[in-house]
Amino acid sequence: MAFKLEPGIVTGTALTDLYDYCQEHTCALPAVNVIGSHSANAALAAAREAKAPVIVQLSNGGAHFFGGKFLDKGAGGVAGAVAAAHYVRSIAEAYGVAVVLHTDHAAKKLIPWVEGMVEAGEAHFEQTGKPLYSSHMLDLSEETLEENLQISADMLTRLNKIDMGLEIELGVTGGEEDGVDNSDLDDSKLYTQPSEVLAAYEKLNALGSFSVAASFGNTHGVYKPGNVQLRPSILKNSQEAIAAKHGGGPKPLHFVFHGGSGSSPEEIAEAVSYGVVKMNIDTDTQWAFCRPIKTYMDDKDAYLKTQLGNPEGADKPNKKHIDPRGWVHLGEKGMRDRLVQAFRDLGAFGKFGG
Repeated sequence: MAFKLEPGIVTGTALTDLYDYCQEHTCALPAVNVIGSHSANAALAAAREAKAPVIVQLSNGGAHFFGGKFLDKGAGGVAGAVAAAHYVRSIAEAYGVAVVLHTDHAAKKLIPWVEGMVEAGEAHFEQTGKPLYSSHMLDLSEETLEENLQISADMLTRLNKIDMGLEIELGVTGGEEDGVDNSDLDDSKLYTQPSEVLAAYEKLNALGSFSVAASFGNTHGVYKPGNVQLRPSILKNSQEAIAAKHGGGPKPLHFVFHGGSGSSPEEIAEAVSYGVVKMNIDTDTQWAFCRPIKTYMDDKDAYLKTQLGNPEGADKPNKKHIDPRGWVHLGEKGMRDRLVQAFRDLGAFGKFGG
């Protein structure tokens, strides 16, 4: 039986039910980093075509960009995130799409950013009975496990009061994203131990809805084949460790796959089979957005040098060629198409009703 959600932002028990459905039907949802209305629109258009929910997320840098880099980064990051939430909430209904609205990596130094968004979410919940976001992420993987889990527990307790979930990270995702460079990290830190996942489950499970981005060699960015050694069996072993001690079926935990760009369909399918419900995709969608615009600029180069004058005549205007509405939409379509492919790779295309 298909799982159908109403258009809008998915929160509370509906979010847990959605992730449970993904595990039961061996599929996952792409989590798309957006930086403005153009990329958000592309994500929603892809979800509409795939007839599935989509996870729209913002990093701190993405939220700042959404609000405008003319703003101070601190206040601008919160203001941009709040503005993005209101925009996506409004436009999702027009697209007829259910959206999991989420924020990406937030290290310890970015906790004030998360707290600013939570304060806005609490105010919105008081007014409407609904939070602004579905969930937030804390990435405290650089801290000790004890500190990571204690801060996460405190945050989850707060979020649970307004029907929100939390994503945490155990182990470190390699590569570079949003100004954080883990390219030279010791390889041992790229692989989470099942004992750490079990500790997280025991600390957080009674407090609210949470998911775990456990590192199994995954890396932000796209690299030459063979340079990234994925070990999805870490996810399988972690699920088995939890189930053996606490029950909850064969997949008691919702896992997140970070650094999904460049992964093969076989690697994705194996990770999903072990309980991954969310796969982050950013580098591939950036490329998919950029490439058609680059092609357009190359093809129309002779029309983009001045406002007047082109191969058709010295007095011919170039307005229709320089108008951003033409070439930005090419990027939107490229990004949409790449995300539709991601829905297919994740087994989610068409699994949620019409």
